[in-house]
Amino acid sequence: MIYLDHNATTPLDPRVQDKMTEFMREHFGNPSSLYPIGRAVKEIITEERDTIAKALGAKRTEIFFTGSGTESDNFAIRGIVDAMPEKNEFITSEIEHPAVIETANYLERKGLKVTFVPVDQQGMIDMARLREAISPKTALISIMHANNELGTIQPIREVVNLAKEYNVLVHTDAVQSFGKIDVDVDTLGVDLLSVSAHKIYGPKGIGALYIRKGTNILPLIYGGHQERLMRAGTENTIGIVGFGEAVGIMMEQGDRDKNRIENLAGMLKSGIEENIPKAIFNGHEQKRIKGTLNFSFPGLEAEAILLSLATKDIYVSTGSACSEDSEEASHVLSAIGLRPEIARSSIRISLGRFNKEEDIHVVLKELPEIVKKLREISALDINES
Repeated sequence: MIYLDHNATTPLDPRVQDKMTEFMREHFGNPSSLYPIGRAVKEIITEERDTIAKALGAKRTEIFFTGSGTESDNFAIRGIVDAMPEKNEFITSEIEHPAVIETANYLERKGLKVTFVPVDQQGMIDMARLREAISPKTALISIMHANNELGTIQPIREVVNLAKEYNVLVHTDAVQSFGKIDVDVDTLGVDLLSVSAHKIYGPKGIGALYIRKGTNILPLIYGGHQERLMRAGTENTIGIVGFGEAVGIMMEQGDRDKNRIENLAGMLKSGIEENIPKAIFNGHEQKRIKGTLNFSFPGLEAEAILLSLATKDIYVSTGSACSEDSEEASHVLSAIGLRPEIARSSIRISLGRFNKEEDIHVVLKELPEIVKKLREISALDINES
């Protein structure tokens, strides 16, 4: 199997699995219990929280565990907006993950003014339009750090500097950037930041939200005293342990992974551009997560390419895993100006820790042949696309 869909999810690192298995064998106590077996689990949670905080350049008390990156996004946006009833405007971009887009739609249905700021043809946010959108009534700006379909990295520090002029808070969804490039909350300057374990070779069902100290935000879930009263419910202790271990491994070997993945992706990108006529690269050439490649193949349907590759045990995607069932063209590719038929011909290839050079050679052997054969039976002339 050649797995090239790491932006959707990553395989569990065997070291993470071993750590989780060991924890499950030795610990079952409730971390809220005062007796020793509960306190032992509480101490482990604290250690893992410390690890994640260190990776983000944050304080331990600024890290709140959640059930996913989507939950973290909801927590950040709804928690801030609900804490500021005097402000009724929210700003985001046109290319956000559905976790943010659908939360924005929910706020709009509640009567808030929501502005979706456009992006250019490379997926970069229009800063002039962002400035026009901000007003004294703006509660929050949420702009993703790196796009999940294109890999384009947004100028979050510039967004924060602009927001500060108006005393507006900023949240960034860093689910696709954490573990791939440096993510430091003080360098970015954000007030809130979302991350997820299953994008960095950790388990599914566990995420975290960074909330800068002093930020006024309402709880996500009411009940017990867990997560300092901000998210009630017994903690996902096994997930937290896996998350912490995944982050620890990331901190230890992240630079080596990054360099190797970028080299492999560079080989693949060059090979596709050299061997497949009319292939269109989507995204920013420089300011992007290099391990993410998005290509359009005019004249074809992406699903046909995906399924043909799958017969060779090569796995890619047509975009966000959260939108794979949709028959509509990707909202991200539409936002950068691709016509629907071009957007629907696009596949996303995202590389990861366990990919090898041999994988690239196999893909560059199979993909051009698949595209050629599919085009031979396609009714659409690619020269007209």
